[in-house]
Amino acid sequence: MACTVHVAWDERLTDYHFGPGHPMAPVRVELTMRLAHEFGLWNQPGVTMAAPDPASDEDLRLVHEERYISIVEAVSHWAQPWPDASGGLEGRQLRVAHMFGLGTEDNPAFPGMHDASALVAGATLAAARAAWSGSAQHGASIAGGMHHAMAAHASGFGVYNDVAIAIAWLLGQGAERIAYVDIDAHHGDGVQTAFYNDPRVLTISLHEHPATLFPYTGLPAESGGPDAEGSAVNVALPAGTGDATWLRAFHAVVPPLLDRFRPQILVSQHGCDSHRLDPLANLELSIDAQRAAHAAIHVLAHDLVGGRWLFTGGGGYELVGVVPRTWTHLIAEAAGQPIDPSTPTPLSWREYAVQRTGLAAPEQMTDGAPATFVPFESGYDPADPADRAIMATRNEIFPRHGLWPL
Repeated sequence: MACTVHVAWDERLTDYHFGPGHPMAPVRVELTMRLAHEFGLWNQPGVTMAAPDPASDEDLRLVHEERYISIVEAVSHWAQPWPDASGGLEGRQLRVAHMFGLGTEDNPAFPGMHDASALVAGATLAAARAAWSGSAQHGASIAGGMHHAMAAHASGFGVYNDVAIAIAWLLGQGAERIAYVDIDAHHGDGVQTAFYNDPRVLTISLHEHPATLFPYTGLPAESGGPDAEGSAVNVALPAGTGDATWLRAFHAVVPPLLDRFRPQILVSQHGCDSHRLDPLANLELSIDAQRAAHAAIHVLAHDLVGGRWLFTGGGGYELVGVVPRTWTHLIAEAAGQPIDPSTPTPLSWREYAVQRTGLAAPEQMTDGAPATFVPFESGYDPADPADRAIMATRNEIFPRHGLWPL
C-alpha cells in the first residue's frame, strides 16, 4: 500500500557528533539518507522532506528540567574541539558537566552541543506534528531516538530525549492514549521513566537482558507507577537471541497489548544495534529480521491507529554494513515501497561509503536469513530461556490488561 511519509531532515543533523572514535558517528545517518536517495525514495509521490526547526527551550521543558537545559547551553559554550571527552573543560566547569552526565566517555562535551541536540529534538517534533495533524500518515526522524536521556541528566549518547519530548507534545495536543514501541537492543529507560506513572502512555521495550547490557534496567517487574500499573512493558531477552526467537517474542507481546490498549498514535524507536555485527550489544538479529519488525510495526499502525505513526532511528553502531540498510528498509516500508531483500545495493552508494569511511559496503539489502518464527501461541517451552523471558513479561503485564498470559 502506498503511504504518505514526512521526513524531517537537514544535513545539520550530522552536527550531533561526539567526536572521532565515538560509536555514534553521524556518518551512519548520512549513509542511510544517501542510500535511500539512491533507491529513489525521496522521489516517491507520497514522500515529503523538510528541514526542521530546532526545539525551543519551551519544547525541551516538556521533559527536561530548566537547570539542566541551562547547563547544556553552558557546556556548549565552554567546550572546544578536544581529543578527549572533556571538551577541554577543567576544574569547576568539568565537575559541573559531570554532575549532569556531560563530558563523559558516553556523552563527550563538544561545541554547539545544545544547538545540535535541540535540532534532533526539533526533527522528531516536526515528524510528530506531521503524523498528528494528518499532513502525512507517518512521520520519520531518522536522526532521532535518543531514548536514554533523562530529565536532568545526559545518558547513553543522549543529551535531550527527543522521543519523550514528542510524546509529551502529543499529550499536550490532546492525545489520550499513546503507544511507544522500542526495538533497540538497549532498554528504553529514559522514555519509560518520563511516563512511568502516566496511564496515557504505554511503553513497550524489547531489549537484551539488563544483566549483560547498559543501562542495566528493564526487567518485567518494572511495570508502571501506582497510577499506571501495567503501562511499562519490558521484554528482557537473553544475550545471543536470534531472529526466530526475537520475532517470536515481539509477536507474543506487542500486537495483543496494542490491540487491547487501542492507542491513537503509535511511536516507535528502531535502534538496530540488535544486529549480530553490532559492536555494543549481544543480540544476533539479521537485517532480514529487523526488516520484518519494521513491517510488523507498519501493519500495526494501519490496523490500530489509522496510520498515525511516528518513527525514529536510535542505536546502531555497525556504521556501514547494518545501519544504512536497515533504516533504508524502514523508510521504504513506511512509504509503502518495500525493497526486495535480494536487491543489490547501488554501486554508486558502495563507492561513496568507501570514500567516506574506507570500509567496504555490503552488496545486497539482505543477510540471506529467512526471518521466520514459530508463534508463541503454538506452545510454551519452559526449558527455553527466551520463552521464560516472554512468559515473565506476559505474567507481569497481561492480567493488568485483562489478557490471559497463556
